[in-house]
Amino acid sequence: MAINYVIQAEVVDITADTPKDADVFLVDTNVWYWMTYTRLGHAVNPPPQYTTNYPLYTNAALSAGARIFHSGLSLAELAHLIEKVEREIYAAANGHIGTKEYRHNSDGQRLQVVTEIQTAWGQVVSLAEQLTATINTSMANAALTRLQTEKVDGYDLFILESMKNHGVEKVITDDGDFATIPGIQVFTANRNVIQAAKSQSRLVTR
Repeated sequence: MAINYVIQAEVVDITADTPKDADVFLVDTNVWYWMTYTRLGHAVNPPPQYTTNYPLYTNAALSAGARIFHSGLSLAELAHLIEKVEREIYAAANGHIGTKEYRHNSDGQRLQVVTEIQTAWGQVVSLAEQLTATINTSMANAALTRLQTEKVDGYDLFILESMKNHGVEKVITDDGDFATIPGIQVFTANRNVIQAAKSQSRLVTR
């Protein structure tokens, strides 16, 4: 079933945009995954070819002198993604294995997962400044308030709050949920989001 995005953000097609030195971006977890996971090419279900646009655009932003941020919350998501794909790679060669079995029953495989996560996260922190997010009562209450009107997952609730608190309005992401958030600019190569933004007059050219 097609996703009915109600576009509230300004959407920029990264395949038709050139980053500027004055840009300040938050780079979402999915982009870091495609940029930093060294065994992505071995994945059982590799990402679509168009996702290569994200590393190209992010690197172009860095070359242009733009400021690039990451969220510490992305570590949890990135670790989950990498462990999942490492388990799928292992299962393709050795037969089905559950997540808990994979995590606890093979020290060699666990070392592989930890090494991949450390390598990926090392690249993230070397390329981007951290957008701090203190998960306290105030932040949790703000996230719960946001949840009532905005259709994003739990991690993104906190990421959006930290963006707001630091005055960051631009996000590089493939996640269409961000395009439904007012007051931000979404830089994406997601064709469904771009088409929806175009039809709703929310696609902008800089």
